[in-house]
Amino acid sequence: MAQPSDRKRSVAVVGATGAVGEVVLRLLAERRFPVGELRALASGRSAGSKVRFAGREVMVAEARPEAFDGVDFAFFAATGSLSKELAPEVARRGGVAIDKSATWRLDPNVPLVVPEINPDALEKQRGIVAGPNCTTIGFVMALEPIRRAAGLRSVVVTTLQAVSGTGKPGLEELARQLEEERQGKAPTTSTYPTPIAHNVLPLCESFREDGYSTEEIKLLLEARKIMGLADSVQVAMTCVRVPVPVGHSATMLIETERALSPEEARRVLAAFPGVVVMDEPAQNVFPTPRDVAGRDEVLVGRIRKDLGSEKLWLWQVSDNLRKGAATNAIQIAEEMIRRGLA
Repeated sequence: MAQPSDRKRSVAVVGATGAVGEVVLRLLAERRFPVGELRALASGRSAGSKVRFAGREVMVAEARPEAFDGVDFAFFAATGSLSKELAPEVARRGGVAIDKSATWRLDPNVPLVVPEINPDALEKQRGIVAGPNCTTIGFVMALEPIRRAAGLRSVVVTTLQAVSGTGKPGLEELARQLEEERQGKAPTTSTYPTPIAHNVLPLCESFREDGYSTEEIKLLLEARKIMGLADSVQVAMTCVRVPVPVGHSATMLIETERALSPEEARRVLAAFPGVVVMDEPAQNVFPTPRDVAGRDEVLVGRIRKDLGSEKLWLWQVSDNLRKGAATNAIQIAEEMIRRGLA
């Protein structure tokens, strides 16, 4: 939780009307972040609407450069184009932009931060800090304790990603298609290339010429940057969209530098901040998206030795709107306050 502060902060939330923006507003209040002034911002088409913050309604204004005058923290939960245009304006005015889009993640001058893993990267910030992709955060939170305990040689990961990873349009498309099918109608598509209701799509975002999806490449490159992985550490990934409202999941096959037993893996995972182990096979205890929705922890289970090697299997789930986006962003701001950086 945020530490007591002698100074209240002026906070802007860009994309306040979106799925992640709404969660940012809710969590700022829940975590008792030291908000003195709250500015709800969005694109021009959403200006004039209202959002709720700390039990009151706040008018949404258009996100323009002058809207960031005097702002200490600006949480960007909007399009990459808005982040590209306006995050430098926040920095220019002496504030810190914490961006959830992909715009700044791989910029060598912008830290990409998961506070439980690489908080020291914040010391190099120049007014812009990037938050990782919602899939990457759960992945590295489960992988980092294993890496610290036994080193890392390779990992094969398959993700199963909720429709809220595509924002409100994804949630609305799933709900609409389920209702259409209930009525005996053919499901209509607009957000995804084929129906998501009662279906599984081996595609998140769009395909590249090499056959990988843009989401898969994000997972690879962002994990390397956050964890400081050498190119010799092999990461193989497949990202899949599933008809789940909230909660990204992943199955992971991990090769460590020294053999790590499932028992030791459970211990190091359980000791890591922000990770909870749910792994009792005899009682059919394992984490699911239903378990993690509304929680900030990354849940891990199905920890077992590979039958043909010394590799480890595990399964992780996380709330992609909270720890995968809003919570991580607010934790970044809390850590910067704790370090006296803002």
